Amino acid sequence: MKKKNNNKQIFKKLGSNFILWILIIVMSVSVLQYATINSKSVNITYTDFHELYKNQYNNIEEIIIQDKIINGVCNPGCLSAAKGLEIEKFTVTLPELTNELVNELIDLGINVEIRNKVMGFTDYLFQFSPWILIIVFWFFIMRRMQGGVGGQSGIFSFAKSKAKIITPDSPKVFFSDVAGCEEAKTELQEIVEFLKNSKKYKKIGAKIPKGALLLGPPGTGKTLLAKAVSGEAKVPFFIISGAEFVEMFVGVGASRVRDLFDQAKKNSPSIIFIDEIDAVGRHRGAGLGGGHDEREQTLNQILVEMDGFGSDDNVILIAATNRPDVLDKALLRPGRFDRQIVVDVPDVLGREQILKIHTKKVPLSKNVCLKTIAKGTPGLVGADLENLVNESALLAARSNKNKIEMIDFENAKDKVMMGTERKSMILTNEDKKITAYHEAGHALVAYHTKGADPVHKITIIPRGRALGLTAQLPENERHNYSKQYLLGRIDILMGGRCAEKIIFKDTTTGAGNDIEVATNIAKKMVCEWGMSDTVGPLSYGKKEEQVFLGKEINNSRDYSEEKSKLIDDEVAEIVSHAESNALNILNTHISQLHNISKVLLDKETITGKEMADIIKNGIPEIDEQASDDVSTNKPKRKRRSSNKT
Repeated sequence: MKKKNNNKQIFKKLGSNFILWILIIVMSVSVLQYATINSKSVNITYTDFHELYKNQYNNIEEIIIQDKIINGVCNPGCLSAAKGLEIEKFTVTLPELTNELVNELIDLGINVEIRNKVMGFTDYLFQFSPWILIIVFWFFIMRRMQGGVGGQSGIFSFAKSKAKIITPDSPKVFFSDVAGCEEAKTELQEIVEFLKNSKKYKKIGAKIPKGALLLGPPGTGKTLLAKAVSGEAKVPFFIISGAEFVEMFVGVGASRVRDLFDQAKKNSPSIIFIDEIDAVGRHRGAGLGGGHDEREQTLNQILVEMDGFGSDDNVILIAATNRPDVLDKALLRPGRFDRQIVVDVPDVLGREQILKIHTKKVPLSKNVCLKTIAKGTPGLVGADLENLVNESALLAARSNKNKIEMIDFENAKDKVMMGTERKSMILTNEDKKITAYHEAGHALVAYHTKGADPVHKITIIPRGRALGLTAQLPENERHNYSKQYLLGRIDILMGGRCAEKIIFKDTTTGAGNDIEVATNIAKKMVCEWGMSDTVGPLSYGKKEEQVFLGKEINNSRDYSEEKSKLIDDEVAEIVSHAESNALNILNTHISQLHNISKVLLDKETITGKEMADIIKNGIPEIDEQASDDVSTNKPKRKRRSSNKT
């Protein structure tokens, strides 16, 4: 079917250009013919003609008179004596054709032929050729501006919808191709059933939801889930991004919305999918200058079209966004987006199912355990896991392996979760020691903090923007965080800085990111989560940001100066107390800190199990240089490090 349609388009395009090419060929041949006929004919004045037939009449072979135009044929060089002209044919325009002139030419013995002016095809063609050229040129330019036959890219098609159409004949995506969002698939199954058999619902008087809004972080599979609905229902699927509605011309967005919904109704039952709908669906009346901008007009038209859905239209609108907080309330009311379906970060079972889908087409070694990989990748979404599988395949290919092994997945996981190794970056011995003790401080405080996530890996190899990393992985999925856990988290963040202070009697810029994260956690504990006994279980700081102005312009404070000072003091107290806890842990276990740092300097990367073994059993003398007294000089090299969970 698709091939047949393509052939029709090709023939249609060829047919439209056929007439144009015929006209060009005819006009070219006529021009060449005219140029050939008149190539040797020379225009002369009436004075030269008078001298010619008076003195050289015996050289004139023939004269053809047509209106006031005389075309003559003479022997070569008939005018050479008088004018130096070497001609065989000449043309002269008479001021007036008289019988006396004709009789005089005949008396001289010249063969005279008088013709009536008859317009031929060539004459008409040359007479109207300017108009023909103008019409043809205008026709050609108009078609180019419209993007050609069936085109949608021309200047006159800017008001048309730019939605991509996925027909039922196209390769499909099914629910079996989507994992990690079973609840969302269950919610959308009703829409599939309605599109397949709408009579069943209409018979009992049930109304199918007009729209479904998919909510969730980026990469969780919202777009893929919408395509799966189309594949399961076997209906046309119109996909467009919210940003494609808005152009520089006023009213274009609303026009594209009308065209999109008209196309969907003509191809019903069908599905319209608007990705990133927050680009046009934001709160109306927000921002400088009030409303009545292009986005609001587009949004208003979407609302009107959704209200215009009838029970017989069989058109379902599905939209996706990761910013539901900025959407206009009119979009979210019943009768428009009736269902709001959350597509959240997958749990460990969901991650395992996603990995199974993405590893179907890649060869795996027998030692690969997808369940283990799923447990070690908390927080990763479908897009991250797909990238993880691809990175593993690339690593295996670089090593000339025929199958992907578990070590490839582990290396790829480190790359995805901690960043790419910067092997070209050469650190001095002093920087290595500072980094080793910094990361050892994070890890040791985490080990001795109750309820903290276990340490997964420690490295002093530069990754991303950090010179070293301490990675922690939770044993179980976390959905809530206790006060004790958060306080411990701040203790761990301060552990790196405290280790530098103890060993080197100084601090570096490497703790900058740790301090920032610790401060933000403390602020939220005090102002949002009510975890401060001093401030109390109250929420401070209104979140009424203007969606078009950003977060800082409309920053209002709903508390007094005295309360502000109290909040600042409480945040400082939490961070200071965390620093004291970290210092106490590190001073208590100073020998363990030295041992972990020594091993890091020697191996550069150690696992959580290896660290636990070092803490329990200690280490033999690894390197005499590593056990030397650590320099107390202030490091000259600026660096960043981070501690990841």
